[in-house]
Amino acid sequence: MKAFITGAGGFVGQHLVNHLLNQGDTEIFGTTFFPAERFTALSEAGATLQQVNLTDREKIEALLADVRPNHIYHLAAQSFVPESFDNPWDTLRNNIQSQLNILLSMIKLNLNARILIVSSAEVYGAVSPDDIPISEQQPLRPQNPYSVSKLTQDMMGLQYHLSHNVDTIRVRPFNQIGPGQSDRFVAPAFASQIAAIEAGKQEPVIRVGNLTAKRDFTDVRDMVRAFEAVMEKGESGEVYNIGNGQAHSIQELLDTLLYETDAPVTVEEDSARMRPVEVPIFMCDNRKIQSTTGWEPTFTFRQTLVDVLNEWRNRI
Repeated sequence: MKAFITGAGGFVGQHLVNHLLNQGDTEIFGTTFFPAERFTALSEAGATLQQVNLTDREKIEALLADVRPNHIYHLAAQSFVPESFDNPWDTLRNNIQSQLNILLSMIKLNLNARILIVSSAEVYGAVSPDDIPISEQQPLRPQNPYSVSKLTQDMMGLQYHLSHNVDTIRVRPFNQIGPGQSDRFVAPAFASQIAAIEAGKQEPVIRVGNLTAKRDFTDVRDMVRAFEAVMEKGESGEVYNIGNGQAHSIQELLDTLLYETDAPVTVEEDSARMRPVEVPIFMCDNRKIQSTTGWEPTFTFRQTLVDVLNEWRNRI
């Protein structure tokens, strides 16, 4: 088995590389946004990495022609929602063009490969309490440029399955958290500040955005197991939600982290951390992936947050 992972150097990508390498029967090839030399741990573990701009179709086509993988995990994307408001066209161009280049290359090369299209639960957009939990049949109402790009990727995956019989699996992950995530995202943003306060490198104040929003958080280590599961057992052309099936408020997330520290901390609201559009609650209906693959999350909400906090303590 040969697996090809775009965005192999990213938060989710590194976890997926390590997970697949641990299976012991898969050759891993991957692309990185930054120079591959930055990811020596992955290379030393057995992955073959190459820095590639996925908007360059000739380069991605040549690489796929050389590797000829069985499974393609397309993870690479601009995934930070606030940045998509600041630079909407960059987000749209990068996320859409990169995937289109891969699909067209697969068709031209006549690759006998299955591709994982990583969409996002953000495509569901505005949902009411009556829509909870959110199933795959929920109407799609994207509310930010990032979710528009993901909806395009999602429907593109379906279109090329229907028009060219490309073996696509689409997934809509809900919020992913865990060790290795950028502190632009909420859990590591709080954890990094707590670690800095404990180390005496920051005043004892945590600046926060909206704490009332509720989200369905899944540990990234469970998420990559789900990716592998749908690639092995999913039905071609189908779409699968991935999430815990539980919603936790941002306030609960913060309180869980604060419970793990003895440092005195003051919480202050920061308007710069507020999104222009905020959905009150997002929670996954994960019955489809569970019935199809048997996948179940294994990490508790608290354990994931403790792991994130301890990682930042080691960094600071």
